[in-house]
Amino acid sequence: MARLKDKYHKDIAPALIEKFKYKSIMQAPKLEKVVLNMGVGEAKENSKAIDSAAGDMSIISGQKPIVTKAKKSVAAFKLRAGMNIGCKVTLRGDRMYEFVDKLFNVALPRVRDFRGVPLNSFDGRGNYSVGIKEQLIFPEIEYDKIDKIRGMDIAFVTTANTDEESKELLQLLGMPFSQG
Repeated sequence: MARLKDKYHKDIAPALIEKFKYKSIMQAPKLEKVVLNMGVGEAKENSKAIDSAAGDMSIISGQKPIVTKAKKSVAAFKLRAGMNIGCKVTLRGDRMYEFVDKLFNVALPRVRDFRGVPLNSFDGRGNYSVGIKEQLIFPEIEYDKIDKIRGMDIAFVTTANTDEESKELLQLLGMPFSQG
């Protein structure tokens, strides 16, 4: 399943070197890691919600997520420091390329009325974030077995210095950007 990794070395890196006139292949931007984050707001009332969200995330990513805890107490949200409020997974290497391939070619096309991911979600340093409204777009998640529809944030961390380089890298990897 390392097709995307092989494609990077054969096709994508040389194309980036040619377009941006890099002197070395080491200057070509590459995908460093992909971070999946799921905030579970109802975890403060229902402690089983975190377990359910973590289970869904481990099925999606193929890796056990870590539970994130609140850093500060916020009275308006009835939140105390140290409470479980979400879970996250950091993917690197082959698992990362496998997930990216699955996201671009299987999951995102399953989104209803999908016209591509927005172009304005770059952070100015070559990283890209996208939010997903429901975990059901992943084929591993069975509709009957979920307790609640949850969204998640996916952050693509690259070694690119600019958004333009990062956009080109993600486009060559297969990211379906919106046309407009």
